[in-house]
Amino acid sequence: MSVWAVLQHVPFEGPGLIAVQAHAHGIELDERHLYRGDTLPSLDQLAGLVVLGGPMGVGDTEQYPHLAAEIDLLAGAVAADMPVLGVCLGAQLLACALGGQVGSTGSTEVGIGSVALTPAGERDGVLGPSGRFVPVLHWHDDMFTIPPGAELLASSDRCVNQAFRAGRAYGLQFHVELDGGLVASMRPHLPIKVALDAGDVAAVENVGSTILGRFFDAAQHQSQAPGA
Repeated sequence: MSVWAVLQHVPFEGPGLIAVQAHAHGIELDERHLYRGDTLPSLDQLAGLVVLGGPMGVGDTEQYPHLAAEIDLLAGAVAADMPVLGVCLGAQLLACALGGQVGSTGSTEVGIGSVALTPAGERDGVLGPSGRFVPVLHWHDDMFTIPPGAELLASSDRCVNQAFRAGRAYGLQFHVELDGGLVASMRPHLPIKVALDAGDVAAVENVGSTILGRFFDAAQHQSQAPGA
């Protein structure tokens, strides 16, 4: 059984469907709870890496020193051609690791919504089969620039850079990993005005499950390019 690390920044943003699909693909998850002081793994222990979200920013390294170490770990994972998934803050850290920039959008994009796939996104083997418009949960203030050599895969009206791929690494500014447990843990921390309608959540969960399943399928077939 292959072992992947999952880096979790806060108690209420766990892996959700990422864990479900990983286990369905025979992948063991080494969950590192950084808010509890867990250390980062070394790359030689891993077959893949997942970095989850959190309310802190990429530049908050004085308060959260592990963020700088995560950026180094992500850079090393991509250089080693390891499959990587960055979600929300994780996507921003991944972008930073690959030479992109992260800064404020000037407003918060939060709530159930959608992203539109770019032509590259529609061709992508992980995102493309879900159709041009993908239901997601938005929850961010910052936005990344697309790193050199990476492809923009998805955009929204309020945030042009929503997803990118660099080799076997995916950065998703949005959340598709929602399941019942994750929704319950997130709900108290979302703004009061944000409604998580059961039907909308189910749509995100259904599409998210298939996206994550295809991500792990591609990760386990290294000879197959994810965008093929």
